[in-house]
Amino acid sequence: MTTEATAEQAQQALLDEFEMFDNWMDRYQYIIDMGKQLPDFPEEWKTPNKKIQGCQSNVWMHHRRDGDVLHFDAISDAAIVSGLIAVLMRIYNGRPAQEIRDTNPHFMQDLGLDKHLSPTRSNGLHAMIQKIHEVAEQEAA
Repeated sequence: MTTEATAEQAQQALLDEFEMFDNWMDRYQYIIDMGKQLPDFPEEWKTPNKKIQGCQSNVWMHHRRDGDVLHFDAISDAAIVSGLIAVLMRIYNGRPAQEIRDTNPHFMQDLGLDKHLSPTRSNGLHAMIQKIHEVAEQEAA
């Protein structure tokens, strides 16, 4: 469920929230706390075709379409990755495929995630974004 009207507004709201924190330890904790609020992910969705390749930890992503709106569910076995999933869900979940395709994920650079995540975590984040965009591309066709 999204609260901001557009994916771009969701990115800006995240940037505004992260300005509250003085250091990266607090930002990491905030990301982890966001991940703890992810909805349950059914065990039957944890299949090889739903597993995201390129992530250091296990990540599964499920999607469904409701009209022109795409809904995503995802889960990880790592706390920080679950938090990154929560960030992505806030930006992309419940949005039309075309809007997802048109939304540049600038939040990674703006927040400094690319600099503060390990290379393997950063690669995993990129893999999740790529999967979301691939789904949007397929569903928009």
